[in-house]
Amino acid sequence: MTPVIVDLARTPFGKRNGWMSTIHSAELLGLAQRGVLERTGIDPEIVEEVIGGCVTPLGEQYGNIARTSWLHAGLPPHTGATTIDAQCSTAQRAVQLLAGQIAAGATDVGVACGVELMTRAPLTAKVGTGLGTPRPESWSVEYPDQYTGADRIARNRGFTREDLDAFGLRSQQLAKAAWDAGRIDAQIIPVTVPSLEPGQKPVRVTRDQGLRDSTLEGLARLQPVLDGGLHTAGSSSQISDGASAALLMSAARARDLGVKPRARIVAQCIIGGDLEYLLDGPIDAGRKVLARSGMTIADIDLFEINEAFASVPMSFAQVHGVSEDRLNVNGGAIAVGHPAGATGIRLLATALDELERRDASTALVAICASASTTALILERI
Repeated sequence: MTPVIVDLARTPFGKRNGWMSTIHSAELLGLAQRGVLERTGIDPEIVEEVIGGCVTPLGEQYGNIARTSWLHAGLPPHTGATTIDAQCSTAQRAVQLLAGQIAAGATDVGVACGVELMTRAPLTAKVGTGLGTPRPESWSVEYPDQYTGADRIARNRGFTREDLDAFGLRSQQLAKAAWDAGRIDAQIIPVTVPSLEPGQKPVRVTRDQGLRDSTLEGLARLQPVLDGGLHTAGSSSQISDGASAALLMSAARARDLGVKPRARIVAQCIIGGDLEYLLDGPIDAGRKVLARSGMTIADIDLFEINEAFASVPMSFAQVHGVSEDRLNVNGGAIAVGHPAGATGIRLLATALDELERRDASTALVAICASASTTALILERI
């Protein structure tokens, strides 16, 4: 069975304590799940499986939120659901796993999705719950935090603080230009959420909240995240709230339904990366999917490498020789935000929208996830 992507969509991403922080995680993900089906006109009754992602499945995000959201949205209870945590690559990994299910003939029609309300369920909530710690006392693996890993990448590649600031500014400028030109509108599922102001009417949200009018001078005044470090809030991804969803099915079922799919996955992988540099996995993951597809860097029209920190896509571009006009051309997580469980599908949607706009063919999408990385090559149909 050949899996195809029918559509990808997402809610706007809100900043911490911002527009999207007033809605329950299950409500928001349900809006994304229902939204992607309504956009395509697909009957929810034929959806056999939902694979959803959430990096902090605690509190309101606990208990298989992919199914809780599906049921809360009034969608059919016979649809099976699984929730996964693959760190920052969670939503992309959900797409990959669902594509594998379709290829194996285990599922014919499915929804991949992801959610994270980092305002309401911070990533640090996994620590200090009274149920122990993630690593045993005998843990001896040298595993740096992400900020240390990002700074190590920068120093290893020779990037200065000024280089990182310039990339952060580029992300903001490209994202604003994309929004102003209407290039992001197609991927957005507008949502109505309770107002931040008590007693006020609900608010309809149609746009990302993280965009800032940055300047190099302003970025230069920001303090590094780590003492003596290189990355600041201006060159790091934003803590955000949001959800995303994608509809996949077999090519044969799409033909039977008269549905025109938008893309297929040429090759995909997940790897465990080098621990010293932690977030530099997109480099090797890129090599792996290129080898699997028989393609080269020159065959790829666009690259979406998640901007967990500026050094990550910069490192990928330097090693693989990717020019700026093919890399994160509509900005990235530094500007629009990074709700960890939802970002992977945002990357895919952004890449596919841009391929269609340019009448181009292929995109390589990779996202670091602590010491693991997912990557895939997307081809327009």
